[in-house]
Amino acid sequence: MDLYEHQARALFEEHGIVVPRAEVADSPLKARESARRLGGRVVVKAQVKTGGRGKAGGVRLAEDPAAAELTARQILGMDIKGHTVREVMLAQPVDIESEFFVGYVLDRAAGRFLAIASAEGGTEIEEVAASRPEAVARVHIDPARGVTSAKAAEIAEAAGLPPQAVDVLVRLWEVLTREDAVLVEVNPLVRTVQGQLVALDGKVTLDDNARFRQARWGEQKSAHDDPLEAAAAAKGLNYVKLDGEVGIIGNGAGLVMSTLDVVAGCGARPANFLDIGGGASAQIMADGLSVVLSDPDVRSVLVNVFGGITACDTVAEGIVRALDTVRLTKPLVVRLDGNNAARGRAVLDAHAHPMVRQATTMDGAARRAAELANST
Repeated sequence: MDLYEHQARALFEEHGIVVPRAEVADSPLKARESARRLGGRVVVKAQVKTGGRGKAGGVRLAEDPAAAELTARQILGMDIKGHTVREVMLAQPVDIESEFFVGYVLDRAAGRFLAIASAEGGTEIEEVAASRPEAVARVHIDPARGVTSAKAAEIAEAAGLPPQAVDVLVRLWEVLTREDAVLVEVNPLVRTVQGQLVALDGKVTLDDNARFRQARWGEQKSAHDDPLEAAAAAKGLNYVKLDGEVGIIGNGAGLVMSTLDVVAGCGARPANFLDIGGGASAQIMADGLSVVLSDPDVRSVLVNVFGGITACDTVAEGIVRALDTVRLTKPLVVRLDGNNAARGRAVLDAHAHPMVRQATTMDGAARRAAELANST
Protein backbone atom coordinates (compact mmCIF):
# COMPACT_ATOMS: atom_id res chain seq x y z
CA MET A 1 0.00 0.00 0.00
CA ASP A 2 1.40 3.36 -1.03
CA LEU A 3 1.06 6.21 1.45
CA TYR A 4 0.30 9.81 0.71
CA GLU A 5 3.12 12.26 1.32
CA HIS A 6 1.58 13.57 4.54
CA GLN A 7 1.24 10.01 5.86
CA ALA A 8 4.86 9.23 4.98
CA ARG A 9 6.15 12.36 6.68
CA ALA A 10 4.15 11.48 9.80
CA LEU A 11 6.05 8.17 9.97
CA PHE A 12 9.35 10.00 9.44
CA GLU A 13 8.54 12.38 12.27
CA GLU A 14 7.64 9.49 14.59
CA HIS A 15 11.09 8.03 13.99
CA GLY A 16 12.97 11.26 14.65
CA ILE A 17 13.52 12.52 11.08
CA VAL A 18 13.04 16.28 10.90
CA VAL A 19 10.19 17.46 8.64
CA PRO A 20 8.69 20.94 8.19
CA ARG A 21 5.54 21.78 10.14
CA ALA A 22 2.54 21.01 7.97
CA GLU A 23 -1.22 20.51 7.93
CA VAL A 24 -3.63 18.81 5.52
CA ALA A 25 -6.73 20.53 4.14
CA ASP A 26 -9.56 19.37 1.90
CA SER A 27 -11.09 22.78 1.17
CA PRO A 28 -9.77 26.25 0.25
CA LEU A 29 -11.08 27.76 3.51
CA LYS A 30 -9.32 25.11 5.61
CA ALA A 31 -6.17 25.77 3.60
CA ARG A 32 -6.38 29.47 4.51
CA GLU A 33 -6.79 28.63 8.19
CA SER A 34 -3.87 26.18 8.07
CA ALA A 35 -1.63 28.75 6.41
CA ARG A 36 -2.47 31.26 9.13
CA ARG A 37 -1.52 28.76 11.85
CA LEU A 38 1.70 27.88 10.01
CA GLY A 39 2.87 31.49 9.81
CA GLY A 40 1.32 32.70 6.56
CA ARG A 41 3.87 31.78 3.87
CA VAL A 42 3.46 28.10 2.89
CA VAL A 43 4.08 25.56 0.18
CA VAL A 44 0.81 24.05 -1.07
CA LYS A 45 1.27 20.45 -2.28
CA ALA A 46 -1.27 18.20 -3.98
CA GLN A 47 -1.72 14.88 -2.16
CA VAL A 48 -1.85 12.14 -4.79
CA LYS A 49 -0.11 8.78 -5.04
CA THR A 50 1.89 9.55 -8.15
CA GLY A 51 4.95 11.52 -9.19
CA GLY A 52 5.17 14.58 -11.39
CA ARG A 53 3.13 16.83 -9.13
CA GLY A 54 5.44 19.80 -9.55
CA LYS A 55 5.48 19.63 -13.35
CA ALA A 56 1.68 19.35 -13.34
CA GLY A 57 1.29 22.49 -11.22
CA GLY A 58 0.42 20.60 -8.06
CA VAL A 59 3.16 22.16 -5.90
CA ARG A 60 3.12 25.95 -5.46
CA LEU A 61 4.35 28.59 -3.04
CA ALA A 62 1.75 30.86 -1.42
CA GLU A 63 2.94 34.08 0.20
CA ASP A 64 0.08 34.51 2.69
CA PRO A 65 -3.17 32.85 3.88
CA ALA A 66 -5.26 34.52 1.17
CA ALA A 67 -2.89 33.24 -1.51
CA ALA A 68 -2.95 29.80 0.11
CA GLU A 69 -6.74 29.74 -0.17
CA LEU A 70 -6.60 30.72 -3.84
CA THR A 71 -3.83 28.22 -4.60
CA ALA A 72 -5.70 25.40 -2.84
CA ARG A 73 -8.80 26.27 -4.86
CA GLN A 74 -6.73 25.89 -8.05
CA ILE A 75 -5.09 22.61 -7.03
CA LEU A 76 -8.03 20.81 -5.43
CA GLY A 77 -9.88 18.84 -8.09
CA MET A 78 -6.90 18.77 -10.47
CA ASP A 79 -6.23 15.58 -12.40
CA ILE A 80 -2.60 14.49 -12.11
CA LYS A 81 -1.87 11.38 -14.16
CA GLY A 82 -5.37 10.04 -13.55
CA HIS A 83 -5.40 10.91 -9.83
CA THR A 84 -7.88 13.52 -8.63
CA VAL A 85 -6.52 15.86 -5.96
CA ARG A 86 -8.88 15.82 -2.98
CA GLU A 87 -6.47 17.05 -0.30
CA VAL A 88 -3.53 19.44 -0.15
CA MET A 89 -0.73 19.61 2.37
CA LEU A 90 0.44 23.03 3.46
CA ALA A 91 4.02 23.09 4.76
CA GLN A 92 6.31 25.75 6.11
CA PRO A 93 9.01 26.62 3.55
CA VAL A 94 12.69 26.25 4.44
CA ASP A 95 15.81 28.03 3.20
CA ILE A 96 17.66 25.39 1.17
CA GLU A 97 21.43 25.24 0.83
CA SER A 98 21.70 21.84 -0.92
CA GLU A 99 19.54 18.85 -1.85
CA PHE A 100 20.12 15.08 -1.60
CA PHE A 101 18.34 11.81 -2.32
CA VAL A 102 18.18 8.85 0.10
CA GLY A 103 16.06 5.73 0.08
CA TYR A 104 15.78 2.00 0.57
CA VAL A 105 13.99 -0.36 -1.80
CA LEU A 106 13.48 -4.12 -1.85
CA ASP A 107 15.73 -5.70 -4.49
CA ARG A 108 13.76 -8.86 -5.24
CA ALA A 109 16.38 -10.29 -7.57
CA ALA A 110 19.09 -10.03 -4.90
CA GLY A 111 16.79 -11.06 -2.06
CA ARG A 112 17.78 -8.08 0.09
CA PHE A 113 17.25 -4.36 0.43
CA LEU A 114 19.17 -1.81 -1.59
CA ALA A 115 20.22 1.61 -0.33
CA ILE A 116 20.14 4.27 -3.05
CA ALA A 117 21.62 7.68 -2.32
CA SER A 118 22.87 10.68 -4.24
CA ALA A 119 24.21 14.15 -3.55
CA GLU A 120 22.03 15.34 -6.45
CA GLY A 121 18.51 15.29 -5.06
CA GLY A 122 15.52 17.40 -6.01
CA THR A 123 15.32 15.98 -9.55
CA GLU A 124 14.20 12.69 -11.03
CA ILE A 125 16.67 10.20 -9.62
CA GLU A 126 16.07 7.98 -12.68
CA GLU A 127 17.33 10.76 -14.95
CA VAL A 128 20.43 11.26 -12.82
CA ALA A 129 21.07 7.51 -12.75
CA ALA A 130 20.71 7.27 -16.53
CA SER A 131 22.84 10.28 -17.46
CA ARG A 132 25.41 10.14 -14.65
CA PRO A 133 25.30 6.71 -12.99
CA GLU A 134 28.43 7.48 -10.98
CA ALA A 135 26.42 10.14 -9.09
CA VAL A 136 24.11 7.53 -7.56
CA ALA A 137 25.43 5.14 -4.91
CA ARG A 138 23.85 1.69 -4.59
CA VAL A 139 24.70 -0.36 -1.52
CA HIS A 140 23.06 -3.68 -0.63
CA ILE A 141 22.04 -4.22 2.98
CA ASP A 142 22.71 -7.47 4.85
CA PRO A 143 19.23 -8.23 6.30
CA ALA A 144 20.78 -9.89 9.36
CA ARG A 145 22.76 -6.75 10.25
CA GLY A 146 20.59 -3.95 8.91
CA VAL A 147 21.79 -0.37 8.75
CA THR A 148 24.12 0.35 11.65
CA SER A 149 25.89 3.66 12.08
CA ALA A 150 28.91 2.14 10.35
CA LYS A 151 26.81 0.97 7.39
CA ALA A 152 25.08 4.35 7.19
CA ALA A 153 28.50 6.04 7.13
CA GLU A 154 29.52 3.76 4.25
CA ILE A 155 26.39 4.73 2.29
CA ALA A 156 26.86 8.43 3.01
CA GLU A 157 30.51 8.36 1.95
CA ALA A 158 29.71 6.45 -1.26
CA ALA A 159 27.09 9.03 -2.21
CA GLY A 160 28.97 12.13 -1.07
CA LEU A 161 26.41 13.01 1.60
CA PRO A 162 27.25 15.20 4.62
CA PRO A 163 28.06 13.49 7.96
CA GLN A 164 24.66 14.47 9.38
CA ALA A 165 23.05 12.09 6.87
CA VAL A 166 24.31 9.08 8.84
CA ASP A 167 21.67 9.60 11.52
CA VAL A 168 18.96 10.11 8.89
CA LEU A 169 19.94 6.88 7.11
CA VAL A 170 19.75 4.91 10.38
CA ARG A 171 16.35 6.38 11.24
CA LEU A 172 15.03 5.81 7.73
CA TRP A 173 16.00 2.15 8.05
CA GLU A 174 13.98 2.05 11.29
CA VAL A 175 10.98 3.34 9.36
CA LEU A 176 11.43 0.57 6.78
CA THR A 177 11.81 -2.30 9.25
CA ARG A 178 9.43 -1.27 12.02
CA GLU A 179 6.65 -0.27 9.65
CA ASP A 180 7.10 -3.32 7.36
CA ALA A 181 7.77 -1.21 4.28
CA VAL A 182 9.23 -2.34 0.97
CA LEU A 183 10.22 1.19 -0.08
CA VAL A 184 11.08 4.38 1.79
CA GLU A 185 12.42 7.42 -0.01
CA VAL A 186 13.24 11.05 0.74
CA ASN A 187 13.65 13.35 -2.25
CA PRO A 188 14.76 15.89 -1.53
CA LEU A 189 16.52 15.58 1.79
CA VAL A 190 17.79 19.14 2.16
CA ARG A 191 20.43 20.89 4.19
CA THR A 192 19.13 24.28 5.26
CA VAL A 193 21.26 27.40 5.46
CA GLN A 194 21.26 26.78 9.22
CA GLY A 195 22.90 23.38 8.61
CA GLN A 196 19.92 21.18 9.55
CA LEU A 197 18.89 18.16 7.46
CA VAL A 198 15.15 18.21 6.70
CA ALA A 199 12.99 15.75 4.75
CA LEU A 200 10.94 17.88 2.35
CA ASP A 201 9.14 15.02 0.61
CA GLY A 202 8.56 11.37 1.37
CA LYS A 203 7.46 8.19 -0.32
CA VAL A 204 6.59 5.00 1.56
CA THR A 205 5.18 1.70 0.28
CA LEU A 206 4.00 -0.71 2.96
CA ASP A 207 4.05 -4.49 2.54
CA ASP A 208 0.44 -5.69 2.34
CA ASN A 209 1.57 -9.14 3.51
CA ALA A 210 2.43 -7.67 6.92
CA ARG A 211 -1.00 -6.21 7.67
CA PHE A 212 -1.52 -8.69 10.48
CA ARG A 213 1.40 -7.05 12.32
CA GLN A 214 0.33 -3.48 11.63
CA ALA A 215 -3.08 -2.94 13.17
CA ARG A 216 -2.96 0.82 12.68
CA TRP A 217 -2.74 0.53 8.91
CA GLY A 218 -6.50 0.82 8.78
CA GLU A 219 -6.00 4.39 10.03
CA GLN A 220 -3.60 5.10 7.17
CA LYS A 221 -6.12 4.09 4.52
CA SER A 222 -7.63 7.21 3.03
CA ALA A 223 -11.15 7.67 1.72
CA HIS A 224 -9.52 9.39 -1.26
CA ASP A 225 -7.57 6.39 -2.57
CA ASP A 226 -7.57 5.77 -6.31
CA PRO A 227 -11.13 4.88 -7.41
CA LEU A 228 -9.94 2.08 -9.69
CA GLU A 229 -8.01 0.50 -6.83
CA ALA A 230 -11.10 0.82 -4.63
CA ALA A 231 -13.30 -0.78 -7.32
CA ALA A 232 -10.82 -3.64 -7.73
CA ALA A 233 -10.60 -4.18 -3.98
CA ALA A 234 -14.38 -4.40 -3.80
CA LYS A 235 -14.19 -7.25 -6.34
CA GLY A 236 -11.41 -8.99 -4.43
CA LEU A 237 -8.77 -8.21 -7.07
CA ASN A 238 -5.10 -7.47 -6.35
CA TYR A 239 -4.79 -4.29 -8.44
CA VAL A 240 -2.38 -1.35 -8.33
CA LYS A 241 -2.78 1.70 -10.59
CA LEU A 242 0.36 2.77 -12.47
CA ASP A 243 1.09 5.60 -14.89
CA GLY A 244 1.25 3.82 -18.25
CA GLU A 245 -0.93 2.85 -21.19
CA VAL A 246 -0.75 -0.98 -21.37
CA GLY A 247 -3.20 -2.76 -19.06
CA ILE A 248 -1.72 -5.90 -17.49
CA ILE A 249 -3.58 -9.00 -16.28
CA GLY A 250 -1.70 -12.10 -15.14
CA ASN A 251 -1.88 -15.01 -12.74
CA GLY A 252 0.74 -14.87 -10.01
CA ALA A 253 2.58 -11.86 -8.64
CA GLY A 254 5.95 -12.99 -10.01
CA LEU A 255 4.61 -13.44 -13.53
CA VAL A 256 2.85 -10.07 -13.43
CA MET A 257 6.00 -8.32 -12.20
CA SER A 258 8.00 -9.93 -15.02
CA THR A 259 5.34 -8.84 -17.50
CA LEU A 260 5.62 -5.24 -16.31
CA ASP A 261 9.37 -5.32 -16.91
CA VAL A 262 9.07 -6.87 -20.37
CA VAL A 263 6.42 -4.33 -21.46
CA ALA A 264 8.65 -1.49 -20.26
CA GLY A 265 11.52 -3.01 -22.21
CA CYS A 266 9.37 -2.88 -25.36
CA GLY A 267 9.01 0.88 -25.15
CA ALA A 268 5.63 1.15 -23.40
CA ARG A 269 4.57 1.78 -19.81
CA PRO A 270 2.39 -0.59 -17.76
CA ALA A 271 -0.90 0.99 -16.69
CA ASN A 272 -1.44 -1.31 -13.74
CA PHE A 273 -0.51 -4.41 -11.78
CA LEU A 274 -3.39 -6.93 -11.71
CA ASP A 275 -2.89 -10.44 -10.33
CA ILE A 276 -5.95 -12.68 -10.76
CA GLY A 277 -4.32 -15.43 -8.71
CA GLY A 278 -4.46 -19.14 -9.33
CA GLY A 279 -7.95 -19.18 -10.80
CA ALA A 280 -9.27 -17.38 -13.85
CA SER A 281 -13.00 -17.96 -13.92
CA ALA A 282 -15.25 -16.03 -16.27
CA GLN A 283 -16.32 -13.77 -13.41
CA ILE A 284 -12.74 -13.04 -12.36
CA MET A 285 -11.75 -12.28 -15.95
CA ALA A 286 -14.84 -10.10 -16.43
CA ASP A 287 -14.11 -8.20 -13.23
CA GLY A 288 -10.45 -7.79 -14.17
CA LEU A 289 -11.17 -6.61 -17.69
CA SER A 290 -13.85 -4.25 -16.42
CA VAL A 291 -11.44 -2.55 -14.01
CA VAL A 292 -8.55 -2.34 -16.49
CA LEU A 293 -10.74 -1.01 -19.32
CA SER A 294 -12.18 1.63 -16.97
CA ASP A 295 -8.77 3.31 -16.89
CA PRO A 296 -8.91 6.09 -19.53
CA ASP A 297 -5.12 5.89 -19.95
CA VAL A 298 -5.22 2.27 -21.16
CA ARG A 299 -4.70 1.87 -24.92
CA SER A 300 -4.19 -1.90 -25.05
CA VAL A 301 -4.53 -4.84 -22.65
CA LEU A 302 -2.16 -7.76 -22.20
CA VAL A 303 -3.37 -11.00 -20.57
CA ASN A 304 -0.39 -13.18 -19.69
CA VAL A 305 -1.33 -16.53 -18.12
CA PHE A 306 0.74 -19.59 -17.31
CA GLY A 307 -1.50 -22.60 -16.88
CA GLY A 308 -0.78 -24.73 -13.85
CA ILE A 309 -3.49 -26.04 -11.57
CA THR A 310 -5.90 -23.97 -13.65
CA ALA A 311 -5.50 -25.17 -17.26
CA CYS A 312 -5.17 -22.70 -20.13
CA ASP A 313 -8.31 -23.95 -21.88
CA THR A 314 -10.28 -23.13 -18.73
CA VAL A 315 -8.70 -19.67 -18.72
CA ALA A 316 -9.56 -19.20 -22.41
CA GLU A 317 -13.16 -20.22 -21.81
CA GLY A 318 -13.26 -17.69 -18.97
CA ILE A 319 -11.97 -14.98 -21.31
CA VAL A 320 -14.61 -15.87 -23.93
CA ARG A 321 -17.41 -15.76 -21.39
CA ALA A 322 -16.04 -12.53 -19.95
CA LEU A 323 -16.14 -10.94 -23.42
CA ASP A 324 -19.87 -11.70 -23.50
CA THR A 325 -20.38 -9.43 -20.48
CA VAL A 326 -17.67 -6.80 -20.95
CA ARG A 327 -17.60 -4.55 -24.00
CA LEU A 328 -14.03 -4.70 -25.30
CA THR A 329 -13.07 -1.19 -26.39
CA LYS A 330 -9.29 -1.63 -26.56
CA PRO A 331 -7.21 -4.31 -28.34
CA LEU A 332 -6.54 -7.36 -26.17
CA VAL A 333 -3.37 -9.45 -26.54
CA VAL A 334 -3.49 -12.90 -24.93
CA ARG A 335 -0.53 -15.14 -24.24
CA LEU A 336 -1.28 -18.61 -22.88
CA ASP A 337 1.44 -21.06 -21.89
CA GLY A 338 1.66 -24.18 -19.77
CA ASN A 339 -1.06 -26.74 -19.05
CA ASN A 340 -3.39 -27.17 -22.08
CA ALA A 341 -2.04 -24.03 -23.79
CA ALA A 342 -2.77 -25.34 -27.31
CA ARG A 343 -6.39 -26.09 -26.40
CA GLY A 344 -6.72 -22.63 -24.88
CA ARG A 345 -5.46 -20.96 -28.03
CA ALA A 346 -7.91 -23.04 -30.07
CA VAL A 347 -10.79 -21.83 -27.91
CA LEU A 348 -9.84 -18.21 -28.57
CA ASP A 349 -9.34 -18.89 -32.29
CA ALA A 350 -12.81 -20.40 -32.51
CA HIS A 351 -14.34 -17.37 -30.81
CA ALA A 352 -12.58 -15.09 -33.33
CA HIS A 353 -13.18 -11.81 -31.51
CA PRO A 354 -11.97 -8.98 -33.80
CA MET A 355 -10.24 -7.13 -30.95
CA VAL A 356 -8.34 -10.16 -29.59
CA ARG A 357 -4.83 -11.06 -30.74
CA GLN A 358 -2.77 -14.02 -29.57
CA ALA A 359 0.95 -14.48 -29.00
CA THR A 360 2.88 -17.60 -28.03
CA THR A 361 5.70 -15.94 -26.07
CA MET A 362 5.77 -13.31 -23.36
CA ASP A 363 8.23 -11.17 -25.35
CA GLY A 364 6.02 -11.37 -28.44
CA ALA A 365 2.88 -10.56 -26.50
CA ALA A 366 4.50 -7.59 -24.76
CA ARG A 367 5.91 -6.28 -28.03
CA ARG A 368 2.48 -6.53 -29.72
CA ALA A 369 0.69 -4.86 -26.81
CA ALA A 370 3.25 -2.05 -26.80
CA GLU A 371 2.89 -1.54 -30.55
CA LEU A 372 -0.89 -1.36 -30.28
CA ALA A 373 -0.70 1.10 -27.39
CA ASN A 374 1.77 3.33 -29.17
CA SER A 375 -0.23 3.35 -32.42
CA THR A 376 -3.50 4.58 -30.90
